[in-house]
Amino acid sequence: MATLHLMVGLPGSGKTTRAKELERALPAVRLTPDEWHLRLFGQDLNDPEHDTRHSAIEALLWEIAGRILIQGVDVILDFGFWSRTERDEFRSRAVQLRANTIIHYAPTPIEEILTRLAARNASLPATAFRISEEMILKWAQMFEPPADDELAASKI
Repeated sequence: MATLHLMVGLPGSGKTTRAKELERALPAVRLTPDEWHLRLFGQDLNDPEHDTRHSAIEALLWEIAGRILIQGVDVILDFGFWSRTERDEFRSRAVQLRANTIIHYAPTPIEEILTRLAARNASLPATAFRISEEMILKWAQMFEPPADDELAASKI
């Protein structure tokens, strides 16, 4: 049975690094929307169309993920999954495809995230957005860490 791996966390929390490790170890197909977004639209975080574009990319990646899961191959969705509602929705989608779900979340203190983002912004890779301290502090207020029951329920 295939497994859908949900990478949960804010930018700079280590999700993509862990997703790449999982991709090699499992094996699995990793889908990271930021990489697709940046290739298609560049550094457009301040563009009014950014969120619409990003949502369209995530929808397309889910379509791809669903087809892969049906084939019995693990998929790693590196979306961030900031809310329980969103995580619940994707767990439900996995169940409909007869796939398991695992949540991958490592709590990362905001100070560590800010340090990592400053370093990343200083030598920005082509696969990452430039994220300001103001943005991440705002997003941290919106982020809903997974509850213990979510993490326990996601283990196979």
